[in-house]
Amino acid sequence: MKQIESKQTYDSLINDSQVTILKYEANWCPDCKRLDLFIEDIMNEHSDKNWAQIDIEQFPEITEENEVMGIPSLLVYKNGEKVGHLHSANTKNPDQVKEYLSDF
Repeated sequence: MKQIESKQTYDSLINDSQVTILKYEANWCPDCKRLDLFIEDIMNEHSDKNWAQIDIEQFPEITEENEVMGIPSLLVYKNGEKVGHLHSANTKNPDQVKEYLSDF
């Protein structure tokens, strides 16, 4: 999964006409590591989407702007708009994540 390293990369991804899914995370987060155990299979099932991850500590202003209150969170963007937000409480198992992404 691509790592967001700049505000410009973030802006480019979320403004794409293709659906972009950003995983908000931090390297100290145990639930983020749990999500990592099964997210690759889900990414393969949704290979038509852009995928990236963003460290909340590296980009606190983006995290706040997107109202990310818990991690990991999966946010969906298209054409510069946030069109979906899967909060951390609902990222605990593959079935929850798959059901959420089925709408996109």
